[in-house]
Amino acid sequence: MTAETNTSAAIVGGGFGGLSAACYLAEAGVDVRVLEKNEQLGGRASRLERDGFQFNMGPSWYLMPDVFERFFAAFDRQPGEYYGLERLDPHYRIFFKDGDQLDVRGDQEYMREVFESYETGAGEAFDEYLETSQNHYETAMEKFVYVDRSRLRDWVDPDVMRAAPIGLRLIGSMQDHVEKYVDHPKLQQILQYSLVFLGGAPQNTPALYNIMSHVDFNLGVYYPDDGLGSVVDGVVELGRELGVTYDTDAEVTGITRTKGEFIVETEDREYRPDRVVANADYAHVEQELLPEHERQYDDDYWDSRTYAPSAFLLYLGVEGDVDPLAHHTLVLPEDWDPHFEQIFSEPNWPDNPAYYLCVPSKTDDTVAPEGHSNLFVLVPLAPGLEDTEALRERYREQILADIADNTGVDLRDRIVVEEQFSVSDFGQRYNATEGTALGLAHTLRQTALLRPSNRSSAVDGLYFTGGFTTPGIGVPMCLISGEHSAEALLGDLE
Repeated sequence: MTAETNTSAAIVGGGFGGLSAACYLAEAGVDVRVLEKNEQLGGRASRLERDGFQFNMGPSWYLMPDVFERFFAAFDRQPGEYYGLERLDPHYRIFFKDGDQLDVRGDQEYMREVFESYETGAGEAFDEYLETSQNHYETAMEKFVYVDRSRLRDWVDPDVMRAAPIGLRLIGSMQDHVEKYVDHPKLQQILQYSLVFLGGAPQNTPALYNIMSHVDFNLGVYYPDDGLGSVVDGVVELGRELGVTYDTDAEVTGITRTKGEFIVETEDREYRPDRVVANADYAHVEQELLPEHERQYDDDYWDSRTYAPSAFLLYLGVEGDVDPLAHHTLVLPEDWDPHFEQIFSEPNWPDNPAYYLCVPSKTDDTVAPEGHSNLFVLVPLAPGLEDTEALRERYREQILADIADNTGVDLRDRIVVEEQFSVSDFGQRYNATEGTALGLAHTLRQTALLRPSNRSSAVDGLYFTGGFTTPGIGVPMCLISGEHSAEALLGDLE
């Protein structure tokens, strides 16, 4: 699809959704400018550099390689032209707080034996679960993800009707679904941990997201050279090749439509594009950037949403190695329900948290000085929590002690670089509603067409992309969201 060459578009926000939309629009002939609030592009996939350490501040898992391949192929490119990839083995390591430990690998026979060692018959159940997950993934991607179905009328389609029985069988919770296959709580945790990438919990995430197990076990977990920041660089470079202009340190303070064009204001200047694609936090755009008469949703709507978790993050440069931690490591309590309750039901700093450790220096020796390790700790938190300096310091001590107790790695006397990031920082740096780290959670009432649309119903020519809209949370989904928003815009030009 080719646009009229005199069409211009401003992309508000330089996260993956906005960067993706910019590429698709520029390829179609639109004059595209990306306006990014912060000093670097990538949105939550920012980099932090301190004293020879380089941290990827946000997403750290390269999942769904097929989505990245499809994205670059749309422009007759390949990911390998922009960054290298290394497949990780193990995918990740789990330390259970009862002293148990296991590796999750892409070897199905190995995983079958792991499952069988915990529960008789669970090996065969794992095979069945994974086969179902693959079938659902392929159907979901072809019928519901790559095709934008953000409006009710988009679902009145023969292909959708044929695929609908799968969705109808999977409208219960993931917990109910997984319990049909395995009883052992640790096996249930293994099959459901990937829900944190969707900002949900086993009890509030629809069973249709069992597709994540195919992503986890079959498609593999990769590390891009230099981390996810190199993927940002690759998409930005592709955009430049297509003619996209990027402005950083350009926070948008207002958007309005007048006389057939938009006025997009920053502190320093005013832009007048024909179209706008908002990749900033959806609720922030509606509540803070648009005049009241141009908003689709009122404050009550946004107050009633279920936001994905925020996080308490420690970026640590450490002397020496951190064996036996793997590149990706999970530390899980025997019962993680109380942690999810303290995120979604009774918001509080978790008493006995499940958390994630990322050690990219295990794979990439350029991210830390020689003789040192680079890692970050991520504890999911309820969005909107108070995070004073005193609360953070107390929790820091608790988490470092917990790491020592449950992995055998004591970091406390070896830290040479440390930065913290938590709820209020997400709000300040990314204008994130309630300080969410991801966007809207994938609950049953916030899935598919029940998410905010990528086309404004209140303002002609205004579109949205990113983790708040369809298809949802995560870097691959945001790349696809950018495509959907660009297609909507281009379709409206016809």
